[in-house]
Amino acid sequence: MSEQATTTHAAHAASGHGTSLGVDSRKMGVWAFIGSETLFFAALIVTYLIYKPVNAKLYPDQLPHEKLGIQFTGVLAAILLASSVTMVLSLAASRRGDRRMFPVWHLATVGLGLCFLGGQAYEFTHLVVDEGVTLGSSLLGTTFFVLTGFHGTHVAIGVTWLLSVFFKVRRYPNSPENVMDVELGGLYWHFVDLVWVAIFTLIYLLP
Repeated sequence: MSEQATTTHAAHAASGHGTSLGVDSRKMGVWAFIGSETLFFAALIVTYLIYKPVNAKLYPDQLPHEKLGIQFTGVLAAILLASSVTMVLSLAASRRGDRRMFPVWHLATVGLGLCFLGGQAYEFTHLVVDEGVTLGSSLLGTTFFVLTGFHGTHVAIGVTWLLSVFFKVRRYPNSPENVMDVELGGLYWHFVDLVWVAIFTLIYLLP
């Protein structure tokens, strides 16, 4: 084992969060959670894709992606991708101990997440009120709202998580746990972003 790896392992052990592999136990816990959520999202996406051709024939007027068009959902995808960039910059600022830029990038990530949630709220309202596509209008509508709504819930959880990290870092700016707290929130946020890329590609882009 190299000297650097030994030092890292000792640091984790000293902090009380180390494992026998020298990996922070909190990070392993987040990765395990992300793995389980990936399986859940995969099941929802596969269900949607299975029922899509069947319901497209039975309910040709109930295709959400055709009602919305690519422009609006493309903007939502761009917003989340931009939030991944600001999240990376937030973590970098935290690692440097840059107390001036950290809140800028971190709150920018939160703001972009809120913009996405606002856009999704508009999307759902447009589908239900203007287009008549509802949770119970067809099985395709059910799977669409469950999938995108479940993702929106994860975005809301991510926003709450990042805000809690921000206020914790602000209250305890010299805590040695701050960088790890930001990194764990960033892992979850990047997962949420990648899930939307998959949803956007498979549901909106594929014919």
